[in-house]
Amino acid sequence: MSDPETTATFDPPARFPTRVVLTAVIDVVVVAVFTLVGRATHAEPLDPGAWWHTAWPFLAGLALGWGAVLAATRDWPTRLTQGVPVWIATLLGGMVLRALTGQGTATPFVLVASIFLAVTLIGWRVVAWFVLDRER
Repeated sequence: MSDPETTATFDPPARFPTRVVLTAVIDVVVVAVFTLVGRATHAEPLDPGAWWHTAWPFLAGLALGWGAVLAATRDWPTRLTQGVPVWIATLLGGMVLRALTGQGTATPFVLVASIFLAVTLIGWRVVAWFVLDRER
């Protein structure tokens, strides 16, 4: 029989408070805007199917980032410092999936994606920290 104090179990938070839902929505909107701007910049179609083709690798990377933070901290990635692993997973996961599916990963695209996703996925959390968390 194992000692409950020494047995590691994964017990994710049971509820989805407003902050978690809002964070998830903002992160998804960030990725959606990133892919829509990219498609528009290159005069590519903006229909849902074409957008999905570009967005899904980054959305999958975003989900991986959320999962990694949740597994490592047992907390939803709503805090400023948690934006860094979410950004890295979104970027790397998106680029790896793009490469595996024959989509482009040219160096200028990787640089632009790195900067845009860092500024937005981490940046909105900085703003939220100044507005909400800093006062606590």
